[in-house]
Amino acid sequence: MEHPAARAGGILAELRRRSPLVHAITNCVSAPFTANALLALGAAPVMAHAPEEVEEMVDHADALVVNLGTPTAAALEAMRLALRRANARGIPVVLDPVGAGATGFRTRAALSLIAAGPPRAIRGNPSEILALAGGRGGRGVDARNGVEEASPVARALAAGGVEAVAVTGAVDLVTDGRREIRVANGHPLLARVTGTGCAATALVAAFLAVEADALSAAAAALACLGIAGEQAAEGASGPGTFAARLLDALQALSPGQLAAAARLTCSAAPGGTP
Repeated sequence: MEHPAARAGGILAELRRRSPLVHAITNCVSAPFTANALLALGAAPVMAHAPEEVEEMVDHADALVVNLGTPTAAALEAMRLALRRANARGIPVVLDPVGAGATGFRTRAALSLIAAGPPRAIRGNPSEILALAGGRGGRGVDARNGVEEASPVARALAAGGVEAVAVTGAVDLVTDGRREIRVANGHPLLARVTGTGCAATALVAAFLAVEADALSAAAAALACLGIAGEQAAEGASGPGTFAARLLDALQALSPGQLAAAARLTCSAAPGGTP
């Protein structure tokens, strides 16, 4: 079996070759940074939010992101329409349940999108993932819980039809219910720049656009961002310079560098098979 780090490098090479179009229905706080991260990686972003056009835009896309960062009734309608169209056309969807658990509105919205899909992948912090099973959420987007606390819920979501669930923290966990990959790349400054979590979700979508195995795609995307964060932190004087250097590092990261620097550990999920 090919090591996931080597596979990550191959997926990045394919992404750069194909430059997939990622349709991101994301939030107003992080939209510019998310778009720039996709461009730096080698993908192409589009961010159509109007319910009147999202289905048409999905028809052009290679992947879809639905992000609950700044939810409104109109945005949720657009997300449901887009998600159903994407699923009907076999286009991978990634859900980011931003702030799930912080308010009932957000939690209900996230659960309704899962029920309408399901998405192919979910990416969230531990408190957001726990909130999808009735747990207490964080304070806004802040996590109150650790990755391992959320792992049983992540496995249950995967067993329920989501192909990969990524719980991000100091060491990320990605599971498909049978297999798990832990991603140990990253830097604390990633948590000091707004939008890096949303960008992580968008990168997962870009990798899913060119890789059928959702577990491998999600792990590769998180390793890519984590390595870029490590490189960006070298010489950064704070969050501002780090953010700019992160985009530069994403663009400069080669498939070979990704394969060499990705710290990925594989295991069977409890009760699963490797």
